[in-house]
Amino acid sequence: MEILAFGVQADEKPLIQQAFRGHHEVRCLHVFLNEDTAPIAAGYEVISTSVNAELGARVLEILAAGGTRMIAQRSTGFNNIDLKVAERLGMTVARVSYYSPYSVAEFAWTLAMAVNRRIVRASTRTRDFDFRLDGLMGRDLRGRTAGVLGTGKIGEAFTRIAHGFGMRLLGWDVAENPVCRELGMRYVPKERLLAESDLVTLHVPLMPETENLIDADALKSMKDDAILVNSSRGGLIDTAALVDELRAGRFAGVGLDVYEAEAGLFFLDKSLEAIEDDTLARLVTFPNVLVTSHQAYYTEDAVGQIVDATVRNVLDYRAGRRSENVLVPRS
Repeated sequence: MEILAFGVQADEKPLIQQAFRGHHEVRCLHVFLNEDTAPIAAGYEVISTSVNAELGARVLEILAAGGTRMIAQRSTGFNNIDLKVAERLGMTVARVSYYSPYSVAEFAWTLAMAVNRRIVRASTRTRDFDFRLDGLMGRDLRGRTAGVLGTGKIGEAFTRIAHGFGMRLLGWDVAENPVCRELGMRYVPKERLLAESDLVTLHVPLMPETENLIDADALKSMKDDAILVNSSRGGLIDTAALVDELRAGRFAGVGLDVYEAEAGLFFLDKSLEAIEDDTLARLVTFPNVLVTSHQAYYTEDAVGQIVDATVRNVLDYRAGRRSENVLVPRS
C-alpha cells in the first residue's frame, strides 16, 4: 500500500521515507491539504497530514469520495479536523499524542530570551557594522516571576528551565502538576498570574474553552513591561487586541511562534507576494515583537518521534488495533 503525505518539509522527508521503509511506500508532497489539493488523494486509502491541513467537512467529503479511509495527522493538535464528519464518513483519524516536550519548551525560552535581550535588533545592527548598545538593554530574569498557563508536559519542561533561572513560579491549569509544585510553583487564578508575572507563556491546547484565552481584558491586566510568549496555538490570543496594546507602547517583548490565521501562510514562501492580512503585517513591524513560523516542535528528536508515531498509527490501522493516538476509531 502506498501512503500519501501532505505538507512534508524538506528536512522531514528523509525521516518519513526512512521510517516507512520496510512497511509501506510513501509519497511525500510539499503542498498542504485543502479543498484544492484534496483530489490528489484519490485512490489513497491512507493519507498523512500536517497541523495546518484543512480538514473541514468539504475536504473530508472529497477524501472519502476518493477512497481515503484513514488520516494520520503528524501533530498533537487536531482542532483543524472535523471529527464528527470524519466519524459520519467512516474515516479513521489518528494523531501523535506525545513527542519531545523539550523541543517546544526550549523554543519558548529562545523566544523569551531573544525579545528580552533584543537579539534580532542587535544582529541586524552588527551586520551593518553598527555596534551601538542604544535600545538593547534587557533585564535579568532571576528573581522575577514566570507565569505558566498550562502545566502539562511542555509547561513542566518550561517550568524546570524557569526554576533553573531562579524565577518565582506561578501556574494556572485545570489540574495541578505535582512536579511543578515541587519546583516551587504556586497555582493561582489566571487574573492574578497575568497581573503579577514578568514573563507569561502559553502551553494549553486550543479548544472552545481556551479560544482567545488572552483577550483584550487579559492583555490590559498584564504588566506594561511584561514579556508574552506563545508557542502553543495562535487562537489562544486575540491578535487584534494585542496589536492595540503594542501600539500603546506596552510590553517589553512578545514572542509568537503561532498565529491565529497562520493557515495558508506559515510553512510557505510568501516573500514575493502582498500580504493581505493587515493584522499580521502590522504585528511584525513592532521592534519588540518576534514572530516565527510554527517551528517550536521542529527538532530532529521531536520530528523523529512524530514520524515514528505516525508509522505506528498506520500499522495499527491496518492491523485493526486501537491506541491512545486514535481520535476516531476504525468502523
